[in-house]
Amino acid sequence: MRTLKRIAISCALSLVGLLGVAGALAAFCHPDVPKAVASVTKPFATMDLAGLPPLVTYRARDGANLSYRVYLGKPGQTGQPGYGDQVVVLMHGSAGSSQDMHRMALALAQESGSTVLVPDVRGHGANWPHGDVAYVGQLDDDMEDFMQAMRPAYPGKKWTLLGFSSGAGFALRISSDAQGKEFDRYILLSPFLRYNAPTARQDAAKANDDVHWYSVSIKRIVGLSILGSFGIHHFDGLPVLSFPVPDNLESVTASYSLRMEENFAPHEDYRADIRKSQGPMVVFVGGADELFYPERFAGVFDAERPGVPVTIVPGMTHSDMITKPLAIQTAVQAVRQFE
Repeated sequence: MRTLKRIAISCALSLVGLLGVAGALAAFCHPDVPKAVASVTKPFATMDLAGLPPLVTYRARDGANLSYRVYLGKPGQTGQPGYGDQVVVLMHGSAGSSQDMHRMALALAQESGSTVLVPDVRGHGANWPHGDVAYVGQLDDDMEDFMQAMRPAYPGKKWTLLGFSSGAGFALRISSDAQGKEFDRYILLSPFLRYNAPTARQDAAKANDDVHWYSVSIKRIVGLSILGSFGIHHFDGLPVLSFPVPDNLESVTASYSLRMEENFAPHEDYRADIRKSQGPMVVFVGGADELFYPERFAGVFDAERPGVPVTIVPGMTHSDMITKPLAIQTAVQAVRQFE
């Protein structure tokens, strides 16, 4: 009996010790701020925002008023009928906001005649607090609420979901779920698949600090995972990723919680997302992308869903894909081809 008592006490002390270590890892192991990648951040810090539409809001199921921008299409400028029959929803990238998509949105509205809607993802832009969601899947629910609010205003339109970087990964996530039927086609610009996907420049980032876009606290993730296995979620809102965002932009998001990082991306099995994706889909990536291997996207997509066109846009860096005329015109032409 005494032996059993000693074993029980030993197990209890071990458990307390484990939870104590996990709590310390979660509470005190902050992610470092990486060195800024000028080619990634500068285009947004210096972007000309002339003509930026004001923010408006829609109401999500939890009562939050989430922000978005509207760019009205001008079909008369195209000289060709039919281009005004589309609504294009743009999803910005990690740490960004709707204003990052301004040049792309303006070109799509003016040159294709499409109505363009650009949400601030929850936890980004005007949606405070930044960098967190209440649960994994809340962003999916927000997209469903957004579409329910928007569709009645644009009857009879064709809907395109165009995402950039993490926003493209999120678009892929949406395309694989029941919500995938909400959109008629998808355009993915430099899509973030997963940190361990063959398209991610993991080895290059380890060898050269200049190509880091984020830093991660593995110790905090381990601590949160242990606590979560015991049903303890008090620390779940703490940041596990840190971004080198521009100092002069209030709209940027400097860090992500684990649940934000998991939600604003494809599902963990991103290959299954590709297989289950619905509707026509095209992928574009810059030939000089600092964060991804552009030549590897075709193999990844073709292995899971043959027939998805993957185009490498020569000379374009990661941020160039939504800020430089060559890349923007590539996206505009893709939208036109969908008509």
